[in-house]
Amino acid sequence: MNEQVILMEAKNLGKQFNRPDLVDAIKNVNFSLNEGELVAMAGPSGSGKSTLLALLGGLMTPTTGTVSLRGREMSGISGEERTRRRNLDVGFVFQFHHLLPELTVTENVMLPGLIASREGWRPDPLEAIQDRATSLLSAVGLGSRTRHFPTQISGGEAQRVAIARALMNQPAVVLADEPTGNLDRVTASGIMDLFEELNRTTRQTFLVATHNPELVDRASRALHLVAGEMDK
Repeated sequence: MNEQVILMEAKNLGKQFNRPDLVDAIKNVNFSLNEGELVAMAGPSGSGKSTLLALLGGLMTPTTGTVSLRGREMSGISGEERTRRRNLDVGFVFQFHHLLPELTVTENVMLPGLIASREGWRPDPLEAIQDRATSLLSAVGLGSRTRHFPTQISGGEAQRVAIARALMNQPAVVLADEPTGNLDRVTASGIMDLFEELNRTTRQTFLVATHNPELVDRASRALHLVAGEMDK
């Protein structure tokens, strides 16, 4: 049996907002995510799942507590370094695919790689970035759609493109926020099939926020968020 390695860890994590009254969106969350896991984070709408994912991915800074990725605290680094680590170490998939309509499917997938190359974070030449994007599109079942534009593909296909884009820089973890929320049941099941296949074949780590009980049942482990707190 492979030894479990902690990839991401939250300690006493909290986030407050003024709306206009003070609201504790996340309260004293403690958990760890191991390399190679496919974990579902369940909870009803408004339970704080999106806020927690934003904290874990470095899109927000916590009010209290810490988030560590590969043993290094995310909130303790500069804004520029946090941006670099988001690009290289964290892949994001959202409920809405957020593809740029003026770019082809391949060009959308290439974007994180192009940013990393432009900023000097990775030495990949353009040809290598394009080759990886094409390979990823084949891996998610869209090898025949590489030259299509987002308006020319279905919603389920667009979400597969978003998953390929999240994988572009070979991130340590993919954080998926209600990735099947806008999809019908059959298409949603296909997206979970894809997560399971990628997790099994490449040991890609996933944390998937969802209120879909079928997706929760298929994860290797489930977390439950209730009113901003992790349910023990």
